[in-house]
Amino acid sequence: MSLFLREFARTRRDTGAIAPSSPWLAKALTRYVVPTPGSPRAVLEVGPGTGAVTRHVRAALDPLDSLELVEANPRFAALLERRYATDPQVRLRTGQVQQQELGTYDTIVCGLPFANFDATTVEQIFRHLLSALRPAGTLSFFAYSGMRPLRRMFTTGAELGTVLDTQAAVERALDAHQFRRETVLCNIPPAHVHHLAPVPGAAPGALAARNARFGYAG
Repeated sequence: MSLFLREFARTRRDTGAIAPSSPWLAKALTRYVVPTPGSPRAVLEVGPGTGAVTRHVRAALDPLDSLELVEANPRFAALLERRYATDPQVRLRTGQVQQQELGTYDTIVCGLPFANFDATTVEQIFRHLLSALRPAGTLSFFAYSGMRPLRRMFTTGAELGTVLDTQAAVERALDAHQFRRETVLCNIPPAHVHHLAPVPGAAPGALAARNARFGYAG
């Protein structure tokens, strides 16, 4: 926790979160990290930070599965390198995800603070991640509840235009790709978890089929 707080104070724009993800948020973010026995699955986590969600992802892997981590913060990356250096199923990449040559993945879990980026960067990241998903894959990310109106309320001038453009970029991605949203109250602060699919404008039946595959009714 002390490293996380130091990095939040030092690089607030890039760290974004004010505290590591709670177990409840981690559970929601990893909802679709569901191993398929006998079939290897590839998982990507972007912005793992100190690894609060990574532990949940790693615990859900079968022996044939693989996990790639992409972390831009060098101090967080060093921590993760020490923790998973001897784990053959985990590979760490350092740097910004939009500059990485990604493979293809069944599940992507993203902890990036989209609200802190400009609209162009948001669009680049979503395009890069969604194009890296396999046809039945999922992308899950979170945003803090109530932060959008607060940002608009306390931002003025040219900066307000940047905030509105960024929020619009996120909304376009959600409108085109979101198939499920969860609210996690047991987190600091509470958060919404958004689950996206690579196919734009999925028919209503796609949600039922996807959730039935993973054993969820809603």
